Amino acid sequence: MNSEVLMIVTAGVFLVALLYSSVGHAGASGYIAVMSVCNLTPEVIKPTALVLNVLVATLATVQFWRAGHFSWRLFWPFAVLSAPLAFVGGWLNLSTPIFKSLVGLVLLGSAVRFVVRPPVEREPVPVSRPVALGVGGGLGFLSGLTGTGGGIFLTPLLIWRQWASSKTAAGVSALFILMNSISGLLGHLCATKLIPQTAWPLVAAALGGGAIGSQLGSRHFSSTVIKRVLAAVLVVAGIKLLLF
Repeated sequence: MNSEVLMIVTAGVFLVALLYSSVGHAGASGYIAVMSVCNLTPEVIKPTALVLNVLVATLATVQFWRAGHFSWRLFWPFAVLSAPLAFVGGWLNLSTPIFKSLVGLVLLGSAVRFVVRPPVEREPVPVSRPVALGVGGGLGFLSGLTGTGGGIFLTPLLIWRQWASSKTAAGVSALFILMNSISGLLGHLCATKLIPQTAWPLVAAALGGGAIGSQLGSRHFSSTVIKRVLAAVLVVAGIKLLLF
């Protein structure tokens, strides 16, 4: 990768990390889109996105946890089946253009709903444990298939179903993403035992953007701002799945 391309990718990674981390996400779909546009190879893109995802998800988890926007009681039923099924989904490595197109359209539709009629913030209602277990397992498997951490699906679901406030949804999703991303990265290392050298120059950009974004989202953004930013994140992720 020449210096000009590296500068473009680095700037893109910084902006993606800032935007996504402000809603508790790590940015895998955005990193993949940036690297795909710059014509990096799939062998480089997937592990690089996973490394960056782990770093930014760690920052987001810490910031939202410290700000008091995390619920272990809500998190664990969604998480218990997610990581092993994320590993299975990533291990299958299916070519699924139709599947990704459908998911991309769902995400774009979700973004429209957040822009046109954002869900009103109400007192959260409890989610039944069997539903949380099933949803978490399904989202883990989906995250493995699509190469994301799963938060892009979990956050809007938590808000729409009124299972969590927007900031608690962001905090829960951050750790959910971290767990699934570590699982996916371990799966990759078991298969190849390699992290591409390209990943390391992008680490600082991801850490910088992630630190700023997670600080803004956890302590300064209102719930309305978070929903608007989430809409933008859903658009980026939807376009990525449709086009790349």
